[in-house]
Amino acid sequence: MKIASFNINGIKARIEALPRWLDAARPDVVCLQEIKSQDESFPREVFEDLGYRVETHGQKSFNGVAILSKLPLDDVTRGLPGDAADEQARWIEATVIGTRAVRVCGLYLPNGNPAPGPKYDYKLAWMARMEARVRTLLATEDPTVFLGDFNVIPQPIDAAKPEAWTTDALFLPESRAALRRIVHLGLTDAIRVRDPRPGLYTFWDYQANAWERGNGIRIDHLMLTPQAADLMQDAGIDKDTRAGDKPSDHVPVWVDLAA
Repeated sequence: MKIASFNINGIKARIEALPRWLDAARPDVVCLQEIKSQDESFPREVFEDLGYRVETHGQKSFNGVAILSKLPLDDVTRGLPGDAADEQARWIEATVIGTRAVRVCGLYLPNGNPAPGPKYDYKLAWMARMEARVRTLLATEDPTVFLGDFNVIPQPIDAAKPEAWTTDALFLPESRAALRRIVHLGLTDAIRVRDPRPGLYTFWDYQANAWERGNGIRIDHLMLTPQAADLMQDAGIDKDTRAGDKPSDHVPVWVDLAA
C-alpha cells in the first residue's frame, strides 16, 4: 500500500500537475493539504476518472484537506477532536482497507506566524490536541499513519539555512518541543529513518529563487505508529515535482507499507 501526502497549494492551480503526478507515482492513497476549496467545488470527477474515491474536508479560499484512495475507505471522520469551536479544515481520517486495514490521518498543521501572538497560540494548542489524538489511536494498536504538512522543521539538519528560521514559528523551540512530544509517544519518522543525510527537503518558497538555490526545508512528514512502522518497506520524497510546470511549493512524500 503506497500512501502519500501532498500539499498542493490550491486544487484549481494544480488541476493539471496533480493528475500528472498521480499517473507517474501511482499511489494507492493520497492525503492532500491546502485544497483551498469548499467540498462542493472540489473537482472530484477528475480524480474519480483516475480510479480514486474522493473524501474532502474543505473550506473556502483557505486550508482544506482531502483523501484520494483507490482502495475502500471506512469510518471517514473530519476535524481534529478537542475543540468544537474550531472551524478550520485541517484534519481528516479514514481506515484504508488493503490486505491489512491502515488508519490514515491527513493533517495541515497551523503555520503559527507571526509568533508570538494568537496564531502561534493556536498552533501550540492544536498540537496539544493532536498529541491527545495520537495517544488515543496508539492505544488501539492498529497500524496508523499521521501524514501531511506539519509546518515544523524538526532539526537544524532539516533546513538548508537553519539560521534564517530561528525566529519563525516553524522552528521555534516550543514548536519543535511540541512535535518531539508527539513523536516520542512512539512514532517513527518514515523519511528520516530511511535516510539520515542532510539535504532532504519538501518545501521551497516561491520567493528569492529558493528552489534554484537549493534553499529548502523539510516540513512534510510521515509519522508511523509501531504497528505501521513494522510494515514499512520504503519511503521517499518526489523532489522532481518542484521542477515541473506550475508546481506547488511543496513536493509529495510517500511511504510503502506491506498492507
